[in-house]
Formats: sequence, C-alpha cells, structure tokens
Amino acid sequence: MNIVKQLCFLLLLVGFAAGNLQAQDDDDGLERLPDLKLQNLAKKSVNVADYGENKKITVFSFWATWCVPCKKELNNLAELYEDWQDDYDVEIIAVATDDQRSVSRVKPYVDGKGWDYEVLYDTNQEFQRAIGFQTVPFTLVVDEDGDIMYEHSGYVEGDEYELEEVIKELLED
Repeated sequence: MNIVKQLCFLLLLVGFAAGNLQAQDDDDGLERLPDLKLQNLAKKSVNVADYGENKKITVFSFWATWCVPCKKELNNLAELYEDWQDDYDVEIIAVATDDQRSVSRVKPYVDGKGWDYEVLYDTNQEFQRAIGFQTVPFTLVVDEDGDIMYEHSGYVEGDEYELEEVIKELLED
C-alpha cells in the first residue's frame, strides 16, 4: 500500500511540474512564452520567457536535423534574415527538437550552414509540449509585448513570405 501512495504522489508531482511549463496567458487572454530554460549552442542556459521581453518580434522555428522541410525553411529564412533585421528588427530563434540520439548532429549542421540566428536545444521537448504541437516544422511568432500572435505547422516553399506579411502586420498595429 505504501508503494501505491508513493506512486500516486510522484504522478501528482509530475503532473504539477508539467502544468507549470505550459505557455502562460497574460491579462488580455493572449498566450505568452513559457518560463523554462533551454541551452543554446554554447551550452549557456537561456530562459525562453526572456524572448518575450526583448521588445522585438521574435520568430521561433522548431526543427530537427532529420527533418528535410525544417532545414529548407531555416535555410530560406537565413537568406532573408539580415534584411528582416534591418527592416523589421526581428529576431529568429531556431529550436532544435532532436532527442538524445541525434542532438550531436545539431551544432555541426548549424556551423556548416553559418546561420546567424540563435539556436536552442529542446532535447526533452519541454518547449514543444508547453506550446502544444506535435510535429516539426512548426513556427511561432511573438510580438514586441511577448504575446504569441501566430502559429504555423509544416513548411512549403514560399511560407517565409507569408511569415514576412505576418511580421509587417504586427508592426502596423
């Protein structure tokens, strides 16, 4: 009986912890970034919620090294990124969802591509679960106030121009 109680307590703790990692709602009822820490390529811990406080439009592109459409999207975004920074002061964060078996491929791939944007590791898919999506590629746009304003699943050639229109509209508001 004691083991059953311990298991129930453990499940309760796990459920509580998982609930605390969900994206937060703000006073306007808009979803905000979750308060959780991930590592960047330099192995520095970064709080995801801090990107909602940078007063920039921030694009999160969730990807994996095994995902061909993901890599195509990020390569196409890399070609536009410098112009977007100049024109819209936007920041792109590539969130690698590779698990423990494939995470070692992330840094060499990124280094080989020369991407100029921040790359975060989400090897346990904590960020992915907090936002509530299943598969990559997945794109998320956060406005200057830290509110999640746009989500898009999948990628086809040209989606980056739709994304640019979303960014322009957010700046006009």
